[in-house]
Amino acid sequence: MSDSNTTDFTNPSTFILLGIPGLEAAHVWISIPFCTMYIIAILGNFAILLVVKIEPSLHGPMYYFLCMLAAADLVLSTSTMPKMLSIFWFNSREIGFSACLTQMYFIHCASAMESGIFTAMALDRYVAICHPLRYSTILTNSIVAKIGVTMVLRGGMLALPYPILARQWPYCKTNIIPQPYCVHIAVVNLACADTRVSSYYGLFVLFCVLGLDVIFIAGSYIQILRAIFSLPTKDARLKTFQTCSSHLCSILAFYIPNLFFSLLHRFGQNVPLHFHVLIANVYLLMPPVLNPIIYGVRTKQIRDRLLRLFTHEGA
Repeated sequence: MSDSNTTDFTNPSTFILLGIPGLEAAHVWISIPFCTMYIIAILGNFAILLVVKIEPSLHGPMYYFLCMLAAADLVLSTSTMPKMLSIFWFNSREIGFSACLTQMYFIHCASAMESGIFTAMALDRYVAICHPLRYSTILTNSIVAKIGVTMVLRGGMLALPYPILARQWPYCKTNIIPQPYCVHIAVVNLACADTRVSSYYGLFVLFCVLGLDVIFIAGSYIQILRAIFSLPTKDARLKTFQTCSSHLCSILAFYIPNLFFSLLHRFGQNVPLHFHVLIANVYLLMPPVLNPIIYGVRTKQIRDRLLRLFTHEGA
């Protein structure tokens, strides 16, 4: 690495993304599973959007929320993977300061949107199971649209302070980011100033915003489970619970890596660097890959429509 990458500077014009430190010689091979996952994420989420659009029976609140989730997944994966693959394939490690902040914004914006959408989907499951007779009157198209706009605006507003705070700090340590994309805490760690405001804001978003989403989801499922266990037969309980299984799998795939990654960056100073990078990649890549698979496999209406679509095209 040249000395120009580590000399003192206040406003860097570029950052250097290392990809996966220590495994640079294997970047081409590492790119194969990452590229495969990206293709699955793109095709899977576009398939969800297409199926819901062309199938009138899927024009309902649950599937509208699923489309919002697919759109957020596309933003999350596309804001990171192209640059990551360019590092692996072409050793294109430089990223402009403004481009880094833009990538940071979209990563955190999409993550906050996903958390909000999972909360809205929990509301959908709560109303469908606990108040089935009022479902269509409570979750009308206009209400669903308002919830969607609220989640988008909330995600955008929560993510906005990240690049604003990161832009104001002086950077005189190094411009090397030891991972394949820009996230707030990784960039702020390079600053040579008191960045507690940035750290406190990140913790605020993690615990007070995403934490409240988790509490709301947990509260919804407590009521859902009470309603399920009050059903008279085991078959009815199992069938009703299965309508929630896809949502439960998706929120676990999103929140567990999210929480672990955030805490690891702040408190895992003694954890090996390659493990940091691995968890960071899992945090960002797994939800966009798993969500369309989970909903495509476990949701009968989507699965049947996809099979009819491919069968018809192959005929």
